Amino acid sequence: MDSRSGLRLLYQLACVYGVQTAYYDVSHRRRGASVESLLAVLRALGAPVANLQDVPSAWREHQQALWERRLEPVVVAWEGELPWLEVRLPSEFSDAALFGHLRLESGEERDWKWSGADLPLPAPVEIEGKQYLVKRLPLSAKLPLGYHRFTLEVKGKSEETLIISAPSQAYAAPEERMWGVFLPLYALHSRHSWGGGDFSDLLTLAEWIAGMGGQVLGTLPMLASFLGRIFEPSPYLPVSCLFWNEFYLDVARVPELPQCPSAQALLSSASFQEEIAALRSLPLVDYRRQMALKRQVLEELSRCFYSEPSQRLKDLSRFIARNPAVEDYARFRAACEKQGKPWRLWSPPLRDGVLREGDYNEEVRRYFLYAQWLAHQQVQSVSEKAKEKGLRLYLDLPVGVHPDGYDVWRERDAFALGASVGAPPDAVFTRGQNWDFSPLHPRKIREQGYRYIIAYLRHNLKHAGILRIDHVMGLHRLFWIPEGMEGSQGVYVRYPAEELYAILNLESHRYRAIIVGEDLGTVPPEVRRAMGRHGWQRMYVLHYELASNRRKSILHKVPASSVASLNTHDMPPFAAFWRGLDIEERLKLGLLNRTGAQKERRARYAIRKALASLLKERGWHISDERSALKACLSFLSTSRARLVLVNLEDLWRETQPQNIPSTGEEHPNWRRKARLGFEDFCQMPEVRDTLKEINKLRRGET
Repeated sequence: MDSRSGLRLLYQLACVYGVQTAYYDVSHRRRGASVESLLAVLRALGAPVANLQDVPSAWREHQQALWERRLEPVVVAWEGELPWLEVRLPSEFSDAALFGHLRLESGEERDWKWSGADLPLPAPVEIEGKQYLVKRLPLSAKLPLGYHRFTLEVKGKSEETLIISAPSQAYAAPEERMWGVFLPLYALHSRHSWGGGDFSDLLTLAEWIAGMGGQVLGTLPMLASFLGRIFEPSPYLPVSCLFWNEFYLDVARVPELPQCPSAQALLSSASFQEEIAALRSLPLVDYRRQMALKRQVLEELSRCFYSEPSQRLKDLSRFIARNPAVEDYARFRAACEKQGKPWRLWSPPLRDGVLREGDYNEEVRRYFLYAQWLAHQQVQSVSEKAKEKGLRLYLDLPVGVHPDGYDVWRERDAFALGASVGAPPDAVFTRGQNWDFSPLHPRKIREQGYRYIIAYLRHNLKHAGILRIDHVMGLHRLFWIPEGMEGSQGVYVRYPAEELYAILNLESHRYRAIIVGEDLGTVPPEVRRAMGRHGWQRMYVLHYELASNRRKSILHKVPASSVASLNTHDMPPFAAFWRGLDIEERLKLGLLNRTGAQKERRARYAIRKALASLLKERGWHISDERSALKACLSFLSTSRARLVLVNLEDLWRETQPQNIPSTGEEHPNWRRKARLGFEDFCQMPEVRDTLKEINKLRRGET
């Protein structure tokens, strides 16, 4: 095999595995993948290719496995319509009888029988000297929405496929022009919380916003995190997408507290109260100290709880019966503490998912089980009371999970462990970005019937009236960086997007939740077309639109099916944007050089001038930063956007961002408290008056 034919076959193998051999960068230049990168990503996907010489045998193996499989593992029936199923058969089976058995999600069963001789006889396909046929099996009935299992039997051999019968569009609430506010829960704080927000603070804010006429409260992911020896406070690298973060528990609301003298004594001690006061006085959330403090009380409460039989203990047993994974999760967290190192460094069989008594401390297991149950109860209480007030929680679904976390340990077959996800090089990050989490394996999640994905969607949708899908492009493709390589050496890997849209549409209807796709940045056109086709809301962020499009038409482009805001948690607040403080911050952090900073200052000046002119034409006069903020919020509020989301920190003109992407210890990402506590900002005339005005504008009142 010469090098040219070897490369051609490598590209063909990459194609059938869903690996793109090239992509266009932000400058619209074509970037071809190296042979080394393609081989490494193919290995991560399970292809047996150590080098280019292995490609022909890997190609033959893949083709043979493909044609030996009778059915695709998953098919989609949009609106329940599935006129036929495609089946692959050896040519000698052309006249064989085929038996089909369908078990609906409801338990109802249907059967079919086809004579192979009566089905159209297509031209055979030869694979490795063996001939195969593709036949279409007609299905007569329309399917109800749900997940159904179809089994095909031919010549005594059976195979199964998952049929996802889904609505073509996601759930759409009754038409209304909603508005709401956004604030990370860790940043929200009140006089009763311990230095960072808790679930009670979230409920208090929800009730206040509902009282102001708002319909939505948005926050960052509140999923389980590592806050001990392994430490990662980022809400976008959770331990699991299946469990809540006990950091946000309000200890004072735990039902066991009044009956637990040891916990009461600890809580009321002078040293304990001094530590709470110290945490409240800090400008940043100290996750380790605050979690350690809460855990002391929660451990005492756990001991009291388990010490004798009670109705609550029976309630916990019922919770475990409905959510059996929570037992497994508690054992994993307890084992992490006993082993004192990430699971990838554990010895077998622990590393391989088998935990026995003695591998963990039983009291620690009970603590994690109890804490997770309490978190479930407090989140449920927030969501139920918010719904009673007519308010939707706007939750956020991360694109990945921590590589040392529970989900990768337990569901490792669903992940490609030989690569991590990131972004290709651009003008700012010239070597690309590595986000340090393992990608889901596109073939294996299909073969599992998307079991893991459905589970974590349901965990969030039980409480989310609106669910934002972070990095929505990831439904279509993700940038994989092979282990040991630089970000610039990554390649794109494609995913079965339509099947993922089908699952999200179906689950959104079941939970009556609106789906929002985070589609900022360089997004291929097919992504937004798919979002529109499936009734998803997109994002309109004014800061981003201003930076990318300074034409007059910009103020006419807020889509009706969108969530409109001034900024996001990854952007500078409005005041910093208006003053250009973010430019100086990036210069200080080394993310810009002096030439680049000067260019950005000129561009920002031009943006401010153009924006002031455009808003003045529409009746809003800008004389200073405050009037600019109000004019921009008024513009969004009078737009066609389905939802206008207001960053609360903008209303008191905060200048510090919550996160600066691609920075680490040099910036306190995910740790900065809101400068004002709830009791302060809820009484500020400027905050209240602005929200009242937004409420009037969204309702069409003058």
